[in-house]
Amino acid sequence: MNQINDIRTVRERCLNQDLYSVETLQWIEQHNYWNLWVPKKYGGLESTLPEGLNTLKSLAKIDGSLGWTITLCSGANYFIGNLRPEVAQEIFVDEQGPVCFGGSGGAFGTAEKQGNNYKISGTWKYATGAPYLSHFTLNAKIMENGEPLLDENMDPLIRSFIVPRNQVTIYDDWDTMGMKATATRSFSVNNVVVDHKYSFLYNRFYLPQLVYKIHFSVFADLTLWVNYIGMAEHYLEEASHSLDECKLTTLTSIVNIANKQVDTYVQEIEQLLSEEKSFSEELIQQIHDTASRSVQEISKSIIAVFPLLGIRSCNENTVLNQIFRDYFTATQHHIFSQD
Repeated sequence: MNQINDIRTVRERCLNQDLYSVETLQWIEQHNYWNLWVPKKYGGLESTLPEGLNTLKSLAKIDGSLGWTITLCSGANYFIGNLRPEVAQEIFVDEQGPVCFGGSGGAFGTAEKQGNNYKISGTWKYATGAPYLSHFTLNAKIMENGEPLLDENMDPLIRSFIVPRNQVTIYDDWDTMGMKATATRSFSVNNVVVDHKYSFLYNRFYLPQLVYKIHFSVFADLTLWVNYIGMAEHYLEEASHSLDECKLTTLTSIVNIANKQVDTYVQEIEQLLSEEKSFSEELIQQIHDTASRSVQEISKSIIAVFPLLGIRSCNENTVLNQIFRDYFTATQHHIFSQD
């Protein structure tokens, strides 16, 4: 099957789906997209930053939920860089079946320290792709003898953990207008005992690839930003069937600017990495602010185009309508939320 027919088939399978079909999941696994950032040594694609971002944008342009799910789950598999080598080997090489991490970035649970183990309990919201996951990632406050442990700043000590799916309870509570096939769910664990080796810290890396030296908030900003751009490009593609080019000029221009901004930052980041320089707080904030403004401008432009498209754009069975619903559901993610 050629690329154009492949994309068309995947889009048709994704249209108005609450869950991805077996065929769609097999397509993701065949392309190894869950392991976009995982080193080849562990069975991954070992994408560079520009390669990975282009892939994620292309996937979001195929379907918003598809791009978002792969972004968040491959972004969780990115944590392989934070895992001890023996754990990375065990999960990504020795275990059977596809590996797909996902979970929550919020510290909504507790982990009671018991020697080399932790007993974890809590409930976490918004695990993207919950039914597709092999392992859940979660953050928890570390407790000992019923008391919270504190870090050097006297804040609660928090660690991240990996828990196998069979030890997690998933709640079917995702009832949004869009991003339905991301199958985002709340989940809980109850007194699950986890060995210390399955815990990790975001800022401690064991793998040498340059992509793991990117500041995590920058990595998160860029990978989500390209999703909004990809969905906007898909919207332009569909809208062009109904509208003259002149009516899409503003949105086209804003999307082009966003692509150039991403490219510029990627070049700057790759230069920093090649020179083994650290990320300044100024650059980290600049990337975040630029991405936030970009998403806001894309949002305004899509809203301006919507009334020009006629009643067809209001039909939930159309691709145009799904893109609209997916995009504006995605804008509610906290990362670029407006005050």
